[in-house]
Amino acid sequence: MFVGEAPGRDEDLVGEPFVGRSGALLDRLMAEELGVDRASVYIANVVKCRPPGNRDPRPGEVASCSHFLQGQVEAVSPEVVVTLGNFATRSLLSRDEGITRLRGTSYRFAQGWLVPTFHPAAALRGGGDTVAKMRADLVRAGQLLGGAGGPTNEAALPVARP
Repeated sequence: MFVGEAPGRDEDLVGEPFVGRSGALLDRLMAEELGVDRASVYIANVVKCRPPGNRDPRPGEVASCSHFLQGQVEAVSPEVVVTLGNFATRSLLSRDEGITRLRGTSYRFAQGWLVPTFHPAAALRGGGDTVAKMRADLVRAGQLLGGAGGPTNEAALPVARP
């Protein structure tokens, strides 16, 4: 399962998460690093409607949508949730640190694991180094799916709940 922040302009027009350039990058990285395509993963957002002016969702908006995301996590029952970017990561882990500090570690989450990574739009702006870090995070997610576990930092955080 992948979780982003909120629909953007392109997503609003098409009615699907992660379309356009960000979606194309995400699709490519999922295929290359996990061997999966969009049809075999579940993609959701923390908030379900595009905030005006594409601003960050406000706490009340997150609270209004939280039961939807919780229901999605419960219905999908993913082994691994990959959060895309600061907002989704902070929201699901209930942490203040940014993605740069939180990525590179696996966290216990719901019935499985949470692996934070950069948002594809940030990777498009950040270039090769950011894309390489996203690749490494997706490899970590694949190791967790395969039961290898990979390096974790369970002591950093109690089990998070959606």
